[in-house]
Amino acid sequence: MDDSSSTMTSALNVVGVSLCVFLFAGSLYVLKNWLSPNKGEEETETRKKLPKMKRQDFHLSQLSQYNGKDNEHILIAVNFKVFDVSNRGGHLYGPEGPYHCFAGKDASRGLATMSLDNEAIKDDFDDLKDLNVSDINQLQEWENQFKEKYDYVGRLLRPDEQPKDYSETEESSGFPE
Repeated sequence: MDDSSSTMTSALNVVGVSLCVFLFAGSLYVLKNWLSPNKGEEETETRKKLPKMKRQDFHLSQLSQYNGKDNEHILIAVNFKVFDVSNRGGHLYGPEGPYHCFAGKDASRGLATMSLDNEAIKDDFDDLKDLNVSDINQLQEWENQFKEKYDYVGRLLRPDEQPKDYSETEESSGFPE
């Protein structure tokens, strides 16, 4: 019995040591990737920086042209406000990005409900009136993040709404007060 139990203990030690080595190597890999610049930042540095867009308002049909495929600029509407995410978020929202489904769309419902489903990203104007208080708070938090990080371009218009006439020199940038 001593022979079989020592063989069993040896086998368990080999498995334990192998597991430790595997976990250690995995930890090093994760740490290396965490400390080095991520792919998105490298891509942003190598991608040419696009000029700021002129301030303008959009209907959904116009917004859809700015999906990163049909136009270099990538625009996303959040809570009826349109942001240019091209320069700082192209790696996230561009054709190869994990959130490309929001490009050229109104992302409000998807962000409010934390959903990437087709039902959350509508092709028709969404007045968002059926969102609950928690969803509205979540959407406002996303809007604040977009305001801080991306250029505000203009408003997302209701189908019957007319665009505001901005001055020719007014560029997208900070959020209007």
